[in-house]
Amino acid sequence: MTAEAPSDRTRLRRMHQRGAHDRAAIDPILDAGYLCHVGYTIDGSPYVTPTLYWREGDHVYWHGSSASRMLRKSEGAEVCLTVTHMDGFVLARSGFHHSINYRSVMLFGTARKVEGDGDKLERLKVFTDGLFPGRWDELRPVTDQELKATTLLSMPIAEASAKIRSGPPGDDEEDYALSVWAGVLPVVPQFGAPVPCPRLNGGTPLPAHVTDLARST
Repeated sequence: MTAEAPSDRTRLRRMHQRGAHDRAAIDPILDAGYLCHVGYTIDGSPYVTPTLYWREGDHVYWHGSSASRMLRKSEGAEVCLTVTHMDGFVLARSGFHHSINYRSVMLFGTARKVEGDGDKLERLKVFTDGLFPGRWDELRPVTDQELKATTLLSMPIAEASAKIRSGPPGDDEEDYALSVWAGVLPVVPQFGAPVPCPRLNGGTPLPAHVTDLARST
């Protein structure tokens, strides 16, 4: 399955052999992340804002305050959403061939507002439980005012491309004989030990969705 034929915006010109336009490459990169950057324009000037996102099926979603200038200007407008994972520094025998191992996705499309309180609540539940399985049902219900103050935007995964670099450095053939260390220094994100809120009620246990994540790293 592809995300449509490559457009001029998503067609990869540099290192095109690292690119892909199929959902089998795009979806795992999106699903592995939490933070994206959304590019948009205000009065002809470019802006890029970091925000949390999630994927459901053929759409990506992000949310924030209804007063957010980014969300208000992105609604109904063409935006560019990018996700990048840095997997390692690539140290070569030449400064010119140093690089990084990474996985990235670039999406283009029109951002649409999620309407209806029921739909908004369901999307927020999927987002929360996607990060911390089971947490939504442990929380107090969202108030009408909180829901009103929250805007959700969605964008179809249609005009998209992925780009990936992995593996060892690629040096000039004559440089492989040099006595210069070369290889990959992995970059591995991990969770730290949970830090409780100083105002936590005494005796409140750590939920499984927190301890499980802490143990996973």
